[in-house]
Amino acid sequence: MADAKTALVTGASRGIGRAILEQLARDGFDVVGTATSAAGVASIETHLHEAGLTGRAAVVRVDDTSSVDALFERFKADDVAPLVLVNNAGVTRDNLLMRMSDDEWHDVIETNVSSLHRLCKPILRGMMRARWGRIINLSSVVARMGNPGQSNYVASKAAIEGFTRALAQEVGSRNITVNAVAPGFIATDMTQALTEEQREAMLERIPLGRMGNVEEIARVVAFLASDAAAYITGETIHINGGLYMA
Repeated sequence: MADAKTALVTGASRGIGRAILEQLARDGFDVVGTATSAAGVASIETHLHEAGLTGRAAVVRVDDTSSVDALFERFKADDVAPLVLVNNAGVTRDNLLMRMSDDEWHDVIETNVSSLHRLCKPILRGMMRARWGRIINLSSVVARMGNPGQSNYVASKAAIEGFTRALAQEVGSRNITVNAVAPGFIATDMTQALTEEQREAMLERIPLGRMGNVEEIARVVAFLASDAAAYITGETIHINGGLYMA
């Protein structure tokens, strides 16, 4: 891609985030991935190098305004204005609501929802000037289906989809699209920790009879980040093998 655009992907040290970062790099974007630790940053850069790709990484806590502000100060000093943002970073703190602590609730909301405000607001300035931008927010199938023991997580993902629709209406006139991607059950470190019984029960609910893989999510995100998706905005794209059909 001539005059390569910069893409920022949060939570890029493993799983879906890492696959998205790699796919965008393969598509010609200058990529920047975030992690919450120096070890995570090293993992991102090593993975890109081993894949024959180039990119950068930074330690950023999306639940911390000062950490996000510092990232954008570095972008400003380097004369970089990312035109693609993938809000992938997220956490779970599962518990039944009757037992859920204030910290378990707030940790999820601050990381999964308030981070959108922290990241989208500063990045929109460059997108507005360029009159081009792509924001892709990672939701989840549970935003529509619900899931017991995850009221905080489900609420956060439903909020992401509402935020996506509202922001899409605000910035569409500047050729900036805002979309969400809602994965179903995807083969990651988290699902590998399930018992065989749990996996079988899960697969019985999926018409395609298998879990998705991270590359399938990454390819859809990369499409939404491309010029080919210029007329798609305010949408939530479901990738769940038929587990939930909107």
